[in-house]
Amino acid sequence: MKVAVSRLSAFLAILALALIPAAAQPPREPALQKIEIKSQAIEAFDPRDVSRKRFGALEFRGGLVLDSATKDFGGLSGLRVMADGQHFVAVTDKGQWLRARIVYRGTVPIAIANAEMAPILGGDGRPLRARGWYDAESLADDGDTMYVGIERVHRIVRFNFGQDGLLSRGVPVPVPPAFRTLPHNASLECLAMAPKSGPLGGTLIAISERGLDPNGNILGFLVGGATRGSFSFKRTDDFDVSDCAVSPGGRLLVLERRFTWTSGIAMRIRSVPLASIKPNATVDGAELISADMGYQIDNMEGLSVHRAPDGSTVLTIVSDDNFSPLQRTLLLQFTLVGER
Repeated sequence: MKVAVSRLSAFLAILALALIPAAAQPPREPALQKIEIKSQAIEAFDPRDVSRKRFGALEFRGGLVLDSATKDFGGLSGLRVMADGQHFVAVTDKGQWLRARIVYRGTVPIAIANAEMAPILGGDGRPLRARGWYDAESLADDGDTMYVGIERVHRIVRFNFGQDGLLSRGVPVPVPPAFRTLPHNASLECLAMAPKSGPLGGTLIAISERGLDPNGNILGFLVGGATRGSFSFKRTDDFDVSDCAVSPGGRLLVLERRFTWTSGIAMRIRSVPLASIKPNATVDGAELISADMGYQIDNMEGLSVHRAPDGSTVLTIVSDDNFSPLQRTLLLQFTLVGER
């Protein structure tokens, strides 16, 4: 009789566990997915003149067309290359982390190695995309801390990346109420942490894709830190913002994109002095490069800046292929001429 009662108790316990709602069960730690990324070299940024290296204020170092059989690969929208110029982290439109290493021959990128992906997690250990927070569009770093800007829900989420890497659990940070006024699918695209040594030290710089102020300029925000408020980024020639990064020389480099059905895709990068960014200001910057579909570009959405061993400033740009067979995932590198 005791044996029967014991078996009945065990059966009831198993049944009770099976009936617990999924939301109440402890989350399972997702496994990292190691993936293979194939690379095809881009030897000339301008296919019409393969000897040309200089484009505006930038000099082309090399590029890659990236591809993978992994279904989650693609949609790269935010990028941060580490100080060594090799390891990088990216976020995707499907709420995934991508971590990998750029392989070089001299200063020319030739391959991607040690690639792995994992879903971006919330504080409860579940993928953020499970709650609809999937459209990760921007990425900033502050030492061991990463910040991810998520479009559609207008959120910024903080991760202790140095400690937990791709398994970091995100914590939303407070954002200005004006975030709620941003367009549903054109909100946070640029996110960068201001250098601690400057007047904006400890402040996140956030610029929307196409949230406009009354004068038709693009809305930007100063989040956290001692300096908070909003500013505007001068909008010209129908370009929208797609990412940004801070250069070693103390400038905010803003990647822009334009698309029309008649002319296709265009890319531009402007350079804004950090000292000009302050609450209520309207900032503008010099054009570093502009390129249309005659060059090796696609939907360029991610920008990172690092200092090379020789002291030069290197820009790395990646494209978002929108998981479309008609588009490409590109990784391009340029040297910013004159900045060391």
